[in-house]
Amino acid sequence: MLSAVRAARCAVRYLRGIRTSAMDTGYQQANVVVLPNQLADDFHAFCRSNPAPLPLLYRSQSGETSCPPLAQHADIRTDISQYCVYEDGRLVKTVSSLQTYSDAHRSPPGQQAERPGSWSDMVCFYLGCSFGFEGRLKEAGVPVRNVEQGRNVSMYRTAVPCVPAGAFSCPLVVTMRPVPAALLDAAVKVTHLNPLAHGAPVHIGDPALLGIQDLSRPDYGDAVELQPGDVTVFWACGVTAIEAILSSKPPLAFSHSPGCMFLTDIPDSPTSTITPPTEAKPHPELTPLCFQVSQNPLLYSLVSQGTAAKIRQLEVMIGEDPGERGIRALFVQDELLRSCLALSHSSSVAITTGFPTHYMHSPPDETDGPPGAIAMATMLLSLGKQVTMVTDRRALEMNRTIIDEAVRTGVLKDAIPLVTFEDGGPDAARHFLCHHGDPNKPRFDHLVAIERSGRAADGNYYNMRAVNIKHLVDPVDDLFIAAKHIPGIGTTGIGDGGNELGMGKVKEKVQSLMPKGGLIACEVPADHAVTAGVSNWGGYAVACGLYLLHTCPAHLRYLRKGLGLEPVTSTEQLQDWTTNLPSVEKEESFLSTLVRFGIRSGKTGHLAMEVDGLTFHPTHSDMITRLLEATRGGRGTF
Repeated sequence: MLSAVRAARCAVRYLRGIRTSAMDTGYQQANVVVLPNQLADDFHAFCRSNPAPLPLLYRSQSGETSCPPLAQHADIRTDISQYCVYEDGRLVKTVSSLQTYSDAHRSPPGQQAERPGSWSDMVCFYLGCSFGFEGRLKEAGVPVRNVEQGRNVSMYRTAVPCVPAGAFSCPLVVTMRPVPAALLDAAVKVTHLNPLAHGAPVHIGDPALLGIQDLSRPDYGDAVELQPGDVTVFWACGVTAIEAILSSKPPLAFSHSPGCMFLTDIPDSPTSTITPPTEAKPHPELTPLCFQVSQNPLLYSLVSQGTAAKIRQLEVMIGEDPGERGIRALFVQDELLRSCLALSHSSSVAITTGFPTHYMHSPPDETDGPPGAIAMATMLLSLGKQVTMVTDRRALEMNRTIIDEAVRTGVLKDAIPLVTFEDGGPDAARHFLCHHGDPNKPRFDHLVAIERSGRAADGNYYNMRAVNIKHLVDPVDDLFIAAKHIPGIGTTGIGDGGNELGMGKVKEKVQSLMPKGGLIACEVPADHAVTAGVSNWGGYAVACGLYLLHTCPAHLRYLRKGLGLEPVTSTEQLQDWTTNLPSVEKEESFLSTLVRFGIRSGKTGHLAMEVDGLTFHPTHSDMITRLLEATRGGRGTF
């Protein structure tokens, strides 16, 4: 087989312009960039800072024409079928050989002007290429549409900036391959195993999220047609290096012509002995899984098998039912995981809570909901998200005072903005959610309701005793209904009985399986419905899940589009996230604050250190401890 790839490389010397993108030799192909020596260190740093698009296979010495670690008997001046020549950042021509550039001061025949540089002053960079994994995709049963259609792969300039280094800064370039939705996991797993060929995808779903407006007009390569059921999958692309040349404007530079690559002697498999230092070696628990987190716009996310297993463990824990409400009947697997993934991709989150079940008391609210809301808000803030709390008008001042007290006692670092939403006409929800009511300019990209009274089919709001409490509830449900029609706003509902906002997603189960479900069931769905034995536990689990995602190499790489040299977390950042996890001490302090303000236990109405009739010690404190042990025990492993 090795002799075959060497024969193919020899053939390239004579078959000028041949596209290696159509070749399946079983060996890695390489992008090639040739730069002046004075820019070599900057470009090397640029590659290390952007490992997904620019996995560095080899850096030559100045003037070196061979590359012994990659290929024997190779000559980079002749072993690519078509080269691009750049002067001062402009593509000036394509040529079939670079041999005429070997003499330091002699121009090619017929050219009078002196060339702006010479080969002896040039350094070659060999970079991994995604054509190296196409054979493995086919072996896994994943169709490679560009090969099927006899076309070069589609390549697009994105709106995502690479991490700059020295003279180099440019947008990320990606390749797009359509993949049937049912085969996304297979495509992700296969390509993850080949970091030399850009590794796993950096985006799956709507091209507009990368700033790509028209798939039919690629910036490089050919347009590739999608088949019914296909999803657009994007991998980082080595043509990013060409963009780097165009932006840095070196006096002289060369590159391969897109689609005409350098053929190496390296097998396109994870057993390769050359591994970029910035990429983790394959490990079963690091293998990414693919989950859809949004339909409008279409977005999938990646998380490692190990981290997914930890979040599923959290989901099982919070599904315990010490209050014997029958909440397990509403359980849908991976709702917690999908919610955490969606929140991880968000930038601005609105959280609402408040269940005025004690309509005979003032205040009528219960102790379930606010602690979980604050736990989520604390973690989201530590991850750099914007957070807003939405409350009922009647409870605005009380909640503002409670938040101030939480800041004073150290439960919160800073106050969280509090707003209200009241019925102001048919367009009120859209104007609340979007700047100037423009659905293309949402203020929030995710709404979370935790233990929030949810509207039933008859328009009323009921507690678990089937008492109508509508007069105490503002129509925050309208925000969730409006969000369904505004692209880019996802929703999560967290509940423990089925009458909470967002539980409309499992309405049929509530109606048939929960006490008085036919009357009390919430009609309004959320994209993700997280069920828990106590709703606060759901909020704690979301906070822990977000922590796990942001210590997950597969997920962080996907979030960052494979850009950036930072480790999974810096020590300082990790300490901040750890500090902002829920803790027994913080949750006990916040619950005592709620009790001091007259907020009562949901099930019993007791003004005591309990939630839903369950005392803080040992029931809630034990759950928090177990969630933390499962979370922090998993950090760094996956």
